[in-house]
Amino acid sequence: MPDPRLNAAGRLAASTEVSPRQVCEKSDLLTGVPLGTRVYVTDLGNCSEDQIVEAARRVKDAGLVPVPHMAARRYDSLSAFERRITRLTQEAGVTDVLAIAGEAETPGPLTSSVALIETGLFDKLGIRSIAVAGHPEGAPDIPAPVIRDFLMKKHALAASSDAAFLIVTQFGFDPHRVALWLDELTAWGNTFPVHLGVAGPAKMTTLLKFAAFAGVENSLNFLKKRGGAVVSMLTGYDPASMVEPLEARVRSHPATPLAQIHVYPFGGLAKTTEWLSQRGSWGPAAASPFDAQELAR
Repeated sequence: MPDPRLNAAGRLAASTEVSPRQVCEKSDLLTGVPLGTRVYVTDLGNCSEDQIVEAARRVKDAGLVPVPHMAARRYDSLSAFERRITRLTQEAGVTDVLAIAGEAETPGPLTSSVALIETGLFDKLGIRSIAVAGHPEGAPDIPAPVIRDFLMKKHALAASSDAAFLIVTQFGFDPHRVALWLDELTAWGNTFPVHLGVAGPAKMTTLLKFAAFAGVENSLNFLKKRGGAVVSMLTGYDPASMVEPLEARVRSHPATPLAQIHVYPFGGLAKTTEWLSQRGSWGPAAASPFDAQELAR
């Protein structure tokens, strides 16, 4: 029986992300993204609340599923968080969120995704899907046992929540390392489906910048060692070297929690859209992203 995570073309479904400024300034930015696709709306601390809410509304109006980042440390009070999630749900029709700790020069009283979930506001306001962060290469300054304990705490919270939970990961370039991490998650007792982060097609110089910022230099070093068939300073990075092994893993390890991919459009959303459409992740041959999303329900 075919695995429901793979569409007729044998491809995993894909989500992507945009910044609020991009959505608000470029009316045609989302052209080519299939209806029903999950589009994450970032919060890097450089856009206003009005811009974030407006961006989420525009994503929703385009027939897509807005998934705003909810960065705990950026709210200077519980009431500020309540105002943000209330506006997103009531003004933009948001039903899905990504809960993260985030970073801030002066963190507020909410210091983790767990703290956001424990407020009960996601359930109160009808959020149906809560994504939490995953780090296949580990997280800087956080030991693995602490990461495991936080993940299990989220499982305990999920058991009493009306929302479905899933993991969305940082991007990387080493599929073998990802496979080991997926096995580790299962050994910990994880039951959340995983949306694995991958970098979209981009220039090598762009990837170097984002990899350093995200703390995945080791994975990028692995990529560079693989030679010109995968990446070069001239042609850039081909994400197939990461994604195709992931799709092969779904076929060979049906019990893996891997549910779909999440593509970071470092080379621009137009280039990412073109690549996903050409390979069959998006377009007529692609399964609806809701097929993969239903695995989280």
